[in-house]
Amino acid sequence: MNGVRVVLIGGTSHTGKSTVARAVADRLGFECLSTDGLARHPGRPWPTPERTVPPHVDAHYRILTEAQLITSVLDHYRRLWPRIEELVTARALAPADTAGLVLEGSALWPAEVARLTAPHTAAVWLAADEDVLAARIHATSGYERLTPAGRTPVEKFLARTLRYQAAMLDLVRRHALARVDTHRERPAGEAADAVLAAVAAQEGPGAGPR
Repeated sequence: MNGVRVVLIGGTSHTGKSTVARAVADRLGFECLSTDGLARHPGRPWPTPERTVPPHVDAHYRILTEAQLITSVLDHYRRLWPRIEELVTARALAPADTAGLVLEGSALWPAEVARLTAPHTAAVWLAADEDVLAARIHATSGYERLTPAGRTPVEKFLARTLRYQAAMLDLVRRHALARVDTHRERPAGEAADAVLAAVAAQEGPGAGPR
């Protein structure tokens, strides 16, 4: 692992970041955290048995256009970045007996991570085909059971998700960063293996050997 103390796992919603991050953390004996725990942007706009959709979240997706939605979330991530950078740097420089960290979240924007100077840090971005993301979001939201009005926020969320991933992958390519695909049939354990292999090959956050 080349002395890696912090592993960053980015990607858009429904690429399996949380599941893969937990698997990677378990294998390394690291702590696992999400950037959502630092500050949360309006989340998923559909109800679950444990959660109703707050009115402001519903309104966020109904009122804003797709372009405004992606601008809103990227602005949120820019504001959050200093806290992420502080957390990553502190854990990377912590004493050797401090647990390592796996940090996952969409707030790990490639352009920001590429500028990180924290030592002992690696980064990987997860991606999935658009039809896979749509199928996952439709399944978790219960899309087929929703009314036409209830489907509107889900459709907006999906559109934002796809636009986010397209912009993210463009930066991953431009900065020559590490990417792992999480297609429909790929078990989380296999994806975690791919993440760990990418981490082992890095000489900088997300970057391969120079």
